[in-house]
Parts: sequence; structure tokens; C-alpha cells
Amino acid sequence: MELAKILSKENYIVGLAARRVNLLKKLQQELPNLSFVKYIDISKLDEIEKNINELIIELEGIDLLIISSGIGHLNEELDWQKEKETIDVNVLGFTKTLNIAVKYFLKKGKGHIVGISSIGALRGDPVAPAYDASKAFISNYMEGIRSKIKKAKLQIYITDIKPGFVDTDMAKGEGLFWVMPPTIAARQIFSVIKKKRDKAYITKRWAIIAIFLKYMPDWMFYKL
Repeated sequence: MELAKILSKENYIVGLAARRVNLLKKLQQELPNLSFVKYIDISKLDEIEKNINELIIELEGIDLLIISSGIGHLNEELDWQKEKETIDVNVLGFTKTLNIAVKYFLKKGKGHIVGISSIGALRGDPVAPAYDASKAFISNYMEGIRSKIKKAKLQIYITDIKPGFVDTDMAKGEGLFWVMPPTIAARQIFSVIKKKRDKAYITKRWAIIAIFLKYMPDWMFYKL
């Protein structure tokens, strides 16, 4: 929501797409410039392409697509429905959306795709195993697409945003640290978008945690 506000203030024509259209319409009233609202549920794979294409037509084309849809559960009991829902949205829905966007920008000859993964992509989580695994898939998939595009020397950019904890409904659990306000996260994400960077940790200090997580021995990680 905060990122949409920044983009609108920066004179972007913004397309807002999600399941909860009522919330999008409330957000739309806060945007200073032209915007469009579209119902899209990325867990419904058969509908994604049609709905995205309709939104692109309404916007008269797009230059930037941000894929921020995601779901996560604290699932110590390994309830299968929770795991499946996470995979359906974060893996299948994300991948199809990115696939549609890549093909659109390949046809157009340029564009920018931003995908929101997570600091959780770096290691597995015993409390939310499907969530962290899905975010690892997202990061890896975006890296593969980015490599493909760079080899073809095309003007298409793929940015992987790895946030830490942001003060939203997605931040679940006890004792969370370095929880950032959405306004700060959005400002840093917009800065990364303008620079067309390949990847970034949000906020920047989470890059420190990323180094520890990447190189921490397994025996130490399992004691956390």
C-alpha cells in the first residue's frame, strides 16, 4: 500500500490488483494520480493471464510490474492444507504471474519486474517450512530468468526484494526483531526500483543478517 502511494506521488499511473478489491478501492482514494483497480487471485491459475491482460489494456501498457502477493502460515503441526495453500500462492501463482510478465516484456522489448521474496529464502524454518521454501523458490526462479535475459542483452530488469520483518499482517510470531514500518520499507524499495538493482535486502541492515545466515554452520543454525 505504501509503495503504491509513493509510485502515485512520483506520477506513475498505478494498477492495483488483489483479491480484496474493497481494500484496493480504499487505497485508490488516497492516491493523488490516476489509478486502476482489478480483482486478481493468483491462486486461481486459470484466471491469472486473462485478468492481467485486461489490466494491462486498461493501463494502455505497463513498464513496471511488482509481484507482492504472498501468504504464510506458522505451521508447526504441518497441516497439509496450510502447506498446500502456501505452495499454490507463493510458488504456482507467483511463477505464472512472472511468466506472463516476462513474455509481455519480451514482446515489448523492455520492462522491469519486481518480485517480493523474503529474508526467509536463505534458510529453512521449522515453524513455517513451506513459507521459507516458497520464498527460496521465488528467489531462485527470478535469478534464472534474470540470467536468461542478461545473456540475451535485453532491456528487461528482474529485481528480487528480500524484506526482513515489516509491520504488516504477514509479520507473525513472538519476539520479532528489527520490525520496520511499512513507510520505511516502501521508500527503500522505491529507491531500489529506480536503480534497477538485481536484488536488495529491505531494510538495508538485513544484509548483515543475510551474511550470518548464509555462512552459519548447520549445527549452529539448528540450535537457534
